[in-house]
Amino acid sequence: MNVAGIGIVFSRGRGLDALAAALREGWRAPTWRAVASLPGAEVPVHAVDDALLRDRAILGQMRRADRFTKMAVLAAADAVVDAGLAVAPGSTDVGIVVASGLGSHATAFRFLDEMLEFGEAAPSPTLFSRSVQNAAASHIALHLGAHGPTTTLTQFHLSFHQALLVASAWLSEGRCSHVLVGAAEECGAVMEYVCRERIRLAPDGRIEPLRFGAAPEAVPGEGSVFFVLARDRASRCYGTLEVAPAPSLDAADLVLVDSDGLTEDETPYRAVAGARAVAAYSPVYGSMMTGTAFHCAAALLMLRDRLRFAVPVTENPHRLTVPLLPEPSDPVRIECIRHGCGEQVGSVRISR
Repeated sequence: MNVAGIGIVFSRGRGLDALAAALREGWRAPTWRAVASLPGAEVPVHAVDDALLRDRAILGQMRRADRFTKMAVLAAADAVVDAGLAVAPGSTDVGIVVASGLGSHATAFRFLDEMLEFGEAAPSPTLFSRSVQNAAASHIALHLGAHGPTTTLTQFHLSFHQALLVASAWLSEGRCSHVLVGAAEECGAVMEYVCRERIRLAPDGRIEPLRFGAAPEAVPGEGSVFFVLARDRASRCYGTLEVAPAPSLDAADLVLVDSDGLTEDETPYRAVAGARAVAAYSPVYGSMMTGTAFHCAAALLMLRDRLRFAVPVTENPHRLTVPLLPEPSDPVRIECIRHGCGEQVGSVRISR
């Protein structure tokens, strides 16, 4: 699948220039948030600034949309603009696939809170409509005026991989000529509580993704990244994305590992020790179940600019070959690997 456009909103800004600047700068300390239900407790979060979500030109008709939806709509809209894709009103030739590990859970819990406080007959119907998992995808379709196939997928750590498989099927079947596929995650009050109580948090706010230990530490993040995938090679093409049946490390110029502390045991990542070069950029944008999507954006930037970004946190006991400085390179193929629950593993292959 050919990548014709990319849009991104994350803790360090909006757009590919913001992503490139963040990857060049490296790690930056996250924001520490107070956990509402745990007096005195704080959680480090790579949070999206609310100021980024005030684009009236795009979100003017979505004033009551939640943060999850706004992040997804902005990233999706930017990807379409970046691709130079003109979507005719009512077009059925553009599909939309949204992936998320936890979806709009913050809004869903706010709706449940209203039910508990006011009874089953009193909760806001508007709040309920925003809590439905497909709400963000619907808002994207409304913004674009697209009437093609639209769906939302949640499968925890491998949600983005499943979204790419759906997009590939739609393109190969001829359902549409373009698919807008991406991921979105939000860190709400419940997620902050879960992170504080159930997940090992990095005390200094620094994820160390190359340790591959049995007790990794995380720093939750949030944001959204979208890709315009084309059936035919577009005039502007960053490269290709494909879900691989299994990781193929020998043929990859660079292996990106999505080890961000959200799985209980990261020792399976040690299998990449023999790769030519290994990198991980989760310290830049935080721990997210769909972090692979953000790594794919970084990989496509490296293919476009013919370089390798430095690894922001390099501590590792495995003698991995890692980029220590942004260095000129001519990567042809980059492999993104994500280990999920149990023996689940997903691999996305990015090539020129």
